Amino acid sequence: MTTPSIDPHSIAAWDRSPNVAFAAFVASPDFVMTSSRQPEVPRPVSHESAAVYTFMFGKFAGWMVSEKLKMSSVDAAGLQRFIGLASNGKRDLNSKIAYRYLRLLERCFDYLERAPNPARQAIALTDRAQIAKDAPMTALTAEELQRFLAALPAGPGDKNEGAGAWKRRRDRAMQLTMALAGLRVAEAIGLLVGEVGRQPDLEGGIALNITPEAKHPTSHEHTTTLPREGVAELRAWLAERTALKIPGELAFPANLDGEALHKATVYRQVRNTFERAGIAIARAGGRTLRNTFANQQLRQGTSQGELTGVLGLALERSAAAYKYARTNPEDEPGAEPDDDSDVQRDRTVGAAPDAAPDADKAAP
Repeated sequence: MTTPSIDPHSIAAWDRSPNVAFAAFVASPDFVMTSSRQPEVPRPVSHESAAVYTFMFGKFAGWMVSEKLKMSSVDAAGLQRFIGLASNGKRDLNSKIAYRYLRLLERCFDYLERAPNPARQAIALTDRAQIAKDAPMTALTAEELQRFLAALPAGPGDKNEGAGAWKRRRDRAMQLTMALAGLRVAEAIGLLVGEVGRQPDLEGGIALNITPEAKHPTSHEHTTTLPREGVAELRAWLAERTALKIPGELAFPANLDGEALHKATVYRQVRNTFERAGIAIARAGGRTLRNTFANQQLRQGTSQGELTGVLGLALERSAAAYKYARTNPEDEPGAEPDDDSDVQRDRTVGAAPDAAPDADKAAP
């Protein structure tokens, strides 16, 4: 059976199948022409950028379904409700990411010739001062990172054995890998045994060949290196994993059945390590570990282009924000970095030209 064609310019088509209509729109030169920075020769956006835009719109389309709204009926007040969604008293989208959602929707409504444009009206209601006040990304100093590593759960020499002791060693190896190789939480959860290199490089590090499989839907294939100081720990854990006869390919499974960990579990374990280390920061999670890795790489002379590849970002400019990660109140006092949604729910997934969400943050 062939898929029926759809007219992406028809608002009725967007009402019937918003995701299908948007997919056709974002893949066309028309999408580029709705940008405030129109090129002389309009060409479709890259596959990577299209994936980020599609992910963003999909989140909005899912919300419309839950609200029984359509592209022809949603108004500015509705869009304000969407960007104000919160869980446990915390907004799902920080102000900068919310603004980028509205900018994307503004382009959609311009294309559909809705007048007045509800997204533009919602933008007019947005507190731009709040956008400017969004906290910059946080990174650890070299001393704080060492304190974090010293506070990791007990490792292979742990004498306090018990039914759950293997989980502490798993958590130790996973957090060490996240901190020293710059993995996003989703990449650590989805890391496969087969993605861990076997042959050390000249400096004793091993490659982690990150593929999109079992990870975040917008994860990009890339290779990062776990340095020598983390290799023995990871290998010891993988050897124990084999001895435990855990099925499947996940390097850090949730249980002896080989199921995947939940992000909330990883966040809680990382936060506990921060607490044991006596490091009091607002964002005591995996994102801060990734920010620290990226910030240190740049300070050590890694180019933005190289860092883009190591982190699996879609665009080189996305790596620039890590340079301004705040390690303490005195660092970079006048800097105003790009948004730190893991630049990712990490830009780690790659920012699109003028949306640049960090897919981790934009993720539901």
